[in-house]
Amino acid sequence: MKKAALLLVLAHGFPIAVVAQEEVAHRVFATTKTSTMQKEMQEAGDAGFRFASVMGGETAIGGKEVVVVMQKPAGSTSKFEYRLLATNKTSTMQKEMQAGADAGFQYVGQTVFESAFGGKEVVCILESDPSATNLPRYEYRLLATNKTSTMEKELKEAGDAGFVAIGMTVAKTLVGGKELVTITRRKLAQ
Repeated sequence: MKKAALLLVLAHGFPIAVVAQEEVAHRVFATTKTSTMQKEMQEAGDAGFRFASVMGGETAIGGKEVVVVMQKPAGSTSKFEYRLLATNKTSTMQKEMQAGADAGFQYVGQTVFESAFGGKEVVCILESDPSATNLPRYEYRLLATNKTSTMEKELKEAGDAGFVAIGMTVAKTLVGGKELVTITRRKLAQ
């Protein structure tokens, strides 16, 4: 396991210690297909890489893609499983997220994925660590509206029921409007 050297530096007459850090390997995936991203993320998860970040948009060469960064600390032997959920219907996403949560997966990220056919879907990434025990279980609730004032009201109601916001995107809906989609969750009793 390689580590960066400890470095002491004087700044304004005071020593500053830079802590030794382990090396981290990274993989970057970019694609226009959710099925391809699912496959690539699962292969990386099998090799011990863990989700770090996601973003949908236009890249310089690939056009409209989803880009995912995964990382693995040197010496890590953990393996992870992934599910990518993609839909343009909030009710479908909520059902799929809850099914994933019931199977031991947890939300780790979301973005908007624009398909080659011009449609936009909210994509949620769920992760599972099969070796982990006693992980919290969650109930998910998705909130969707095209008005921020309505979203604030819905978030207040969700918060009163114990839900916390964990992610948000803005996506074009089936009927052509822009919709705020906020994902919330609350911990279930164990």
